[in-house]
Amino acid sequence: QVKLVESGGGSVQAGGSLKLSCAASGYTNSSVYMAWFRQAPGQEREGVAHIYTGGLDTYYAPSVKGRFTISQDNAVNTVYLHMNSLKPEDTAMYYCAAGGWRFVPNTYHYWGQGTQVTVSS
Repeated sequence: QVKLVESGGGSVQAGGSLKLSCAASGYTNSSVYMAWFRQAPGQEREGVAHIYTGGLDTYYAPSVKGRFTISQDNAVNTVYLHMNSLKPEDTAMYYCAAGGWRFVPNTYHYWGQGTQVTVSS
C-alpha cells in the first residue's frame, strides 16, 4: 500500500525558514507528479509546488515563487519543500500528494496526513 509521511513542520518567526519532507513507500513509479498543497482554517486547499519526478520539472504558486524550493532525493524516496522568508500568511496544514495532475487536488490518489506550519509575526 502506498504511504506518504510528512515531517518538518513547526513554529517559526516571520522571515525564518523550514524544510518539509515527504517520505514515500510502496510506490514504484519513477515518473509521477508529486505536489505540496496547503490548507488554512476556513480556506480552500491550494497548490504550493509540484515536481515531475521523471524529468524534475517544477512549478510554484505565484505566492511562494522565489521563496520556496521543491526537490527530491530518489535514494530515499523523499520529496522536500524548502521554505524561506516565511510570512504569517504561509500558516497552514501542509500536505504531500502523489500520482495526480499539477494543482488539481481531486486527481491525486495518495495523500499524507499533513504537517502543521505556523508563522508568527
